Amino acid sequence: MFFRGTAGLMAFDLAKTPVSGFAVQVSGDAHCGNFGAFATPERNLIFDVRDFDETLPGPWEWDVKRLAASLVLASQSIGGSDADAGDAVCSAVSMYRESMFKFASMSTLDTWYARVDVRDILAAAGPKTLRKKRRTYVDGVGRRTIQKAFDDMTELDAEGHRRFVDEVPIVYHVRSDEDKFFDVRELFEAYRESLAPDVQTLFARYRLVDWVVKVVGVGSVGTRCAAALFLADDEDALILQMKEAGRSVLEDYHPPTTYASHGMRVVAGQRIMQAASDLFLGYASEGGRDYYIRQLRDMKGVPDLEDMGDQQLSEFARFCGRTLAGAHARSGKAAHIAGYLGRSDTFDEALVVFAKRYADRVAEDHKAFVEAIESGRLEAKEA
Repeated sequence: MFFRGTAGLMAFDLAKTPVSGFAVQVSGDAHCGNFGAFATPERNLIFDVRDFDETLPGPWEWDVKRLAASLVLASQSIGGSDADAGDAVCSAVSMYRESMFKFASMSTLDTWYARVDVRDILAAAGPKTLRKKRRTYVDGVGRRTIQKAFDDMTELDAEGHRRFVDEVPIVYHVRSDEDKFFDVRELFEAYRESLAPDVQTLFARYRLVDWVVKVVGVGSVGTRCAAALFLADDEDALILQMKEAGRSVLEDYHPPTTYASHGMRVVAGQRIMQAASDLFLGYASEGGRDYYIRQLRDMKGVPDLEDMGDQQLSEFARFCGRTLAGAHARSGKAAHIAGYLGRSDTFDEALVVFAKRYADRVAEDHKAFVEAIESGRLEAKEA
């Protein structure tokens, strides 16, 4: 958990390390928990990178190193041995390297169209029990639809109006003008302009009926997040999530974004790196803050790392490596990176050493963090 919230700390550490000089669009927070399945606009399930709050052009090595370190920590969390952790890292990095060679030989369009279909992940499962577990996961993702969120999160009030259900302190309505969060109608008017013309036409069929503050994930603590309910009719729902986009932690070490807002930066980075993005992905600014907006819980899911065995983690790592290579190759530097990596496993072995040492650094940092809180040198507040 500590590692997931410290992309900025790792960026500080990585800024002291050498790089090849080949910049691509990077996630900036490519730990293994930020890979998962979601539906394309055509409703096909794919596996891809899924978090872009820190995205910026930068060294491809930084994403690979963050993925590698996260796999060591994930292996340790499930009781894996030192060898198991090394296998997971080697699986991811060798697949990244091998995939980059494949992308280097592909046409620009074929690289752009390439994706990891969830059916490929199911097909790669060996034992019957593993195939069943993966099928259960995929079926679960398929059930996480807007309609399911609508059924779970909303109810009819006393006047017969559809509203979100308060679940304080995670989901709650802003009760008065004194607690004004943002001008929601102004926000969505600006958001509409960020959508493609055909999606604007689709969005115009919905009307805003309610919105709530919605507290989310480790990396978003302290930022403004909310959810909005739109209806085309009484049961025809669209639920959008608004997340505040701040300055990328990478901007302390690389040129700042050239986009007009950080919401635009996040959306542009996501569209560059992902094989397919949410149909309603867009951005807006309101009250001096930037936001990016997407559908809430629309066939999205992350594998439970704590439920994996060592072999499963290594297989999962391979798909992460393949996916990250594709995301980086879309920036047009596949041949450069492939040439730098070479055909041998030298880079793979070097990353295993790095990842294990960095996992030790994370443990030391976490210990210092806890000690600072306990001594009163650092103030910690309950969420």
